[in-house]
Amino acid sequence: MQLARVVGRATSTVKHPTLKGWRMLLVQPLTPTGGADGAPQLVIDNQGGRKGDTVIISSDGKTAREMVGSENTPARWYVLGIVD
Repeated sequence: MQLARVVGRATSTVKHPTLKGWRMLLVQPLTPTGGADGAPQLVIDNQGGRKGDTVIISSDGKTAREMVGSENTPARWYVLGIVD
């Protein structure tokens, strides 16, 4: 699990069939002090995160596969929750 800031969202006309219907956000992982920690990541979101929100993300591929209901999805990162 890691904190990240939502920097935008992704719009796609063509995507993997397992990602149809999923919101996709572009997030910047954060260090504990609030600085950028690596490259931005594309995550699936079912929590309703918006640009500027701080979210909790996870890279647990097994849970991502369970969320989308497919063993062959390319999704790995997902939003666990939104920080108040």
